[in-house]
Amino acid sequence: MAYSDDSRILLKIAHMYYDEGATQQEIAEILGVSRPLISKYLAKARELGIVEIIIHDELAHPYTTLETKLEQKYKLREVIVVPEAGTNGVKRNLGFAAGNYVLRVAKKNQIIGVSSGTTMYEVAQAMPSGSVSVTVIPLVGGTGSERIETHTNQIAAQIADKLGAEYKLLHAPLVVDSAEAKEFFLRQSSIKDIFSLSSRCDIAIVGIGGTPEYSTMVKNYIGEDHLDELIGSGVIGDICYNFINEKGEACNNSWNSRVISLSLNALKEIPIVIGVAYGEEKLKAIHAALVGRLINVLVTDNLTAEKLLED
Repeated sequence: MAYSDDSRILLKIAHMYYDEGATQQEIAEILGVSRPLISKYLAKARELGIVEIIIHDELAHPYTTLETKLEQKYKLREVIVVPEAGTNGVKRNLGFAAGNYVLRVAKKNQIIGVSSGTTMYEVAQAMPSGSVSVTVIPLVGGTGSERIETHTNQIAAQIADKLGAEYKLLHAPLVVDSAEAKEFFLRQSSIKDIFSLSSRCDIAIVGIGGTPEYSTMVKNYIGEDHLDELIGSGVIGDICYNFINEKGEACNNSWNSRVISLSLNALKEIPIVIGVAYGEEKLKAIHAALVGRLINVLVTDNLTAEKLLED
């Protein structure tokens, strides 16, 4: 059989392939032609509109269009949107989605860096079990004596346990008294080794802190008396405990000079940076992280995603 635009044969092949479930090879054998010719007929049927393939993505996952629009608007590697489900429910959903993404993209011998906080705790809790030969490291110092489960070392260890992976610990406080003290800490061999590893990170999973008046870090470490000072320096949120402005740049304040954390410039060098965050109080900070190219994968809820499209 030579190729022909005859509509009858186009319809016959289309029905056999799409309705009856025959393979291209089976159709070729029945009609006595080559398999490439059948492929050509099927392509022609689609080109002429005889066959129209509709993917009902909204039935399987209602946020596909929303994800695609965000990916295109902010030039992101991927956006994962989960349904809003109340504070505890949505954090679990975010954690599970972020964990599944890590399992999908992580490769043997890679280094995965993690930050800390309540959202990152949920990521660690919801991380699906797997077997990935990676090393998990902290990207920030410890956060005091309260809520030990949200400390970066605890989160790194728990994620590593879920992945069947190795992990390293960072024995350093979150913040020190001066920029000079920070330099001293960073020169210590054990701390220096961790930050050396962080410079070779393949994947980072980070939370995004909200505006100062809602920030747990401000309440625990800085005090609400300093809100005016922080807001005056342009702070709209934080990432890896570095305060950022609306452009996603590090703010010029005392805290940033004293925090023991991966720098924003170093964060930008990591190939895959997964930001996990949601909520009205974090909207400005998430937007800043996106426009500042601090993250290239976003895991959020549908309400936050919709608002990010409006900006």
